[in-house]
Amino acid sequence: MSTVAVTRFIEAHAVDVWCLLTDLPGRAARLTAAGPIEVLTPGPFGPGTAWREERAQPGGGTLTEEFLVVEALAPHRLVLCSSGAGVDYRITWSLRPVRRRRRGCTAVTVTHEAVPTAPYGRVVALLLGGLAARAVEVALGRDLADLAVAAGAGSVEAA
Repeated sequence: MSTVAVTRFIEAHAVDVWCLLTDLPGRAARLTAAGPIEVLTPGPFGPGTAWREERAQPGGGTLTEEFLVVEALAPHRLVLCSSGAGVDYRITWSLRPVRRRRRGCTAVTVTHEAVPTAPYGRVVALLLGGLAARAVEVALGRDLADLAVAAGAGSVEAA
């Protein structure tokens, strides 16, 4: 299993960050790597909500991914899963309110776990593990930066 975690402080209240994370129709406009979004389930956002989106890949091209909400504990924790070729992904967004400069701020940590489900998934993880982890770290950092911009306030990288 490969795990990558990235944290960023976003100068907005956790409820506002949560609203940005769970607004699927606005997702493509907010995240630079996300393309068209197709919501696959009717009803309000919560466990069982599924969607498909195109994601820009480093070096060009796009990849279509499907996400399923496994857990949604507003405004603190959002857990998504996505299946890939020979690997299952679990993406956990954790939002923790903090006080910075006497203002409301949210520490947002996104953790990406990859679990090989087929023999070739294990081989690929062995051969490309470090390179793939770095690409995931860059993508998560970009999504967090986009989220900070959408929150309408400056943010600071976590140390």
